[in-house]
Amino acid sequence: MKAYQFFKYFKLKSPAILLFIIVLIQACSSTKYIPDYQAIVKKVTIDSVDAKFEEQAYNYVQKDIRPSSSFSINVPLYNFFNTKDGRYKTTGIKPFGTPPAILDSTLVEISRTQIQKFLNGKGYFQAKVTADIKVKEKKAEVNFKADPGPASFVRKVIDSIYTPGIKEVYRTEKPKFTHLHQGMQYDSDSLSYEREQIYRVMKENGYFSFLRPYVNFDVIETADVKKVDLRLNVTNPPNGNHKQYNIGTTYMIIAPSPDGFPDSLRNYVNRDTTRGISYTDLSKRYRRNPILRYDFLKKGEVYDLRNENLTYDRLYELNIFKNVKIDYYNPDSTSNKINPIILLTPQKVMSNRVEGEVPFNGGTVGFNLSNTYTNNNLFRGAERFEFQIKGGLQSRIGNGTSPFKDIYQRDFSVSASVSVPRLIIPFYKPVLGANGMPHTTFSSSYIYALQKDVSVRRIFINSITYDWVETKSKLHSFTPLNFEYRFGNLDPSLDLTTVQNNLYYSTLLARKDLTLGMKYTYTLNANKLNQLRTFVYLRAGMDIAGNLLQAISNFNNSKHNPNNYLDADSVNRDYAKILGLPYNQYLRPELDIRWYKHLGGDRQFVARMNAGIAYAYGNSVLMPFEKRFFAGGSSGIRAWQARTIGPGNYNRASLPSDTVRRAVFGLDQLGDLRIETNFEYRTMLLRKFFGGVLKGAAFVDAGNIWNLNADEGEEKMFKLSKLVQQLAIGTGVGLRYDVQYFVFRFDIGLKLKDPQFSGSDQWVIRKFLSGARDFKDTFNATHAPDTYRFLQYNFGIGMPF
Repeated sequence: MKAYQFFKYFKLKSPAILLFIIVLIQACSSTKYIPDYQAIVKKVTIDSVDAKFEEQAYNYVQKDIRPSSSFSINVPLYNFFNTKDGRYKTTGIKPFGTPPAILDSTLVEISRTQIQKFLNGKGYFQAKVTADIKVKEKKAEVNFKADPGPASFVRKVIDSIYTPGIKEVYRTEKPKFTHLHQGMQYDSDSLSYEREQIYRVMKENGYFSFLRPYVNFDVIETADVKKVDLRLNVTNPPNGNHKQYNIGTTYMIIAPSPDGFPDSLRNYVNRDTTRGISYTDLSKRYRRNPILRYDFLKKGEVYDLRNENLTYDRLYELNIFKNVKIDYYNPDSTSNKINPIILLTPQKVMSNRVEGEVPFNGGTVGFNLSNTYTNNNLFRGAERFEFQIKGGLQSRIGNGTSPFKDIYQRDFSVSASVSVPRLIIPFYKPVLGANGMPHTTFSSSYIYALQKDVSVRRIFINSITYDWVETKSKLHSFTPLNFEYRFGNLDPSLDLTTVQNNLYYSTLLARKDLTLGMKYTYTLNANKLNQLRTFVYLRAGMDIAGNLLQAISNFNNSKHNPNNYLDADSVNRDYAKILGLPYNQYLRPELDIRWYKHLGGDRQFVARMNAGIAYAYGNSVLMPFEKRFFAGGSSGIRAWQARTIGPGNYNRASLPSDTVRRAVFGLDQLGDLRIETNFEYRTMLLRKFFGGVLKGAAFVDAGNIWNLNADEGEEKMFKLSKLVQQLAIGTGVGLRYDVQYFVFRFDIGLKLKDPQFSGSDQWVIRKFLSGARDFKDTFNATHAPDTYRFLQYNFGIGMPF
């Protein structure tokens, strides 16, 4: 493509890219905006520092003199919005980007001093650092040169601890946490770590009044400059030895309203109880036992900071208190008992949330609207009740048709759930909650879905689910009972034979059946998803159904002949039945595994594979419509709209007529097997952007769905030898606007390889670069009312994965 064609295309299709180009041209240099006596820092280097300390040493360079990356648009964007008449503005500064690094000799000297202190703290006690500044044409380079001298190593470590109990606890727990050992290079960070760990251990073993300043170190020089001795000192308080405390009576008091407590709580704190706890609910909203269940400060036990933090966490996780405060008082200074006072401020119990969205794509527009009512304390025991009503529709547009004139999809659902903050298991009382709040959730929903001229489906779903936390990184979800009742009807005007021969699974829409099964999901490292670190995330699940019903039907000698499943005249005959309806029997394992690699700073690389297989057996030949997999969408292969890829090499041009294509327009493309892979690079773009930060991403996605039943068509079947030619591949870029509590996401996906075509025609990127209009016209003529789009826009809240 010629250059003018390239710019012409993006001028019409992507104003954001055009603005980006203008910014770079307008703000390619910052030196023209500063006076002659100033200079822009373009480069900062640190010489003669051990490689393992280079990155840490650079962190001590003052941020205001650190140059931006060559690929960063922070400074150009700042220049674009904050310059006037050839100079930087001094008032009316716009919060876009970051200013350039202006040379400041004072900041250079502070940086030099801090780097030298850093080296001293790493055992280079004789280290000296100098700074050299070079300025040319208002551009500056700063070089910090270190003369570290010899490193000092620890010859021996001794301790001086006066309180016998403190000494015993320290020496018992020390092997579990210490970084100090003979022969190590001296490191002040290790001393700070040791001090923090000693403080933690003492607070976990009854020493309520223990403070960090009680711990200090002496660094003792030796005759050899390369050797030092360390002495750990744990001093006593002025009034004698450290005292170990036990828990006395706990006073739990709930404020009368979200406004807080009355002026005095004296009357509620002075009372005592033989049960070890005094419970006072001034609001009259909460039952005693569901709240006290998550008080881990028990009378007679040794004070433990972990139990205090655990009480904080679980009471907050009940989601009924907006503030939790724990104080202590000791009425008798000679006693070793402390009495916790837990002050709880309730939050608003009921809320109502209205949400909406307007999904659109080439040739369609629609809307979804939902209303969710929430009660966080339904039975006065922190039970969370949610009731949601949701509806939406999708309409064809174009050819002069007004919006919502040609509606082809309607959806409506009603759902209710009650979540109880404990595991309700018959004949068993599990002791859980040490790492997270467990929940038992009872849910029920009704779904209505209409596909114009195709089908109407109605589904009832009821389930019981247990969620619990094994550790902070390991989550479990088990649904022992999942009951689904679905019944559908195909439109009488639909040509069943024609549709069955081309969209085989559509006969599932007429199925009336039952599903009784269970589900289990295991999640690893979900708590790390918002952290910039290297780790592996795993989410693995299994959905299994029908085995219990099969045992019952075998006991009753029910007839079982699933071979007529696809006979349109006997969709619900010749099956083993329960309550007069056939039941589904299947296995559906699914896996989502990701590798998050931290690349330093704000940069991160993510590799992901999402795979699942749905296998029907026994009383079923095909999976239920809703249990099949789809590909595409804002969290999958982003160059395609959700449910528009595959299965395999399927192409809707195979449908025999415009009438059939119009009848099944918008009908999901589904399969029994899904394999998707995603590769995404993430980085920071702007640290100041409308009160938040703006991050960028570049990605490549690949994958597809397939069928396992040969009767559904050879081109839709999974075959390893055809895997490459059946893959859909897309690429793109995205923006993430992070406002602390929410991330608003916008991605643009570009199709590279489309498996619905054959041979070299699959590489549609060639058509995108030249001949896009002719290609679209040809496609639209053979696929109408479907249209072809090379670019797919995705809006969302939260990260894609």
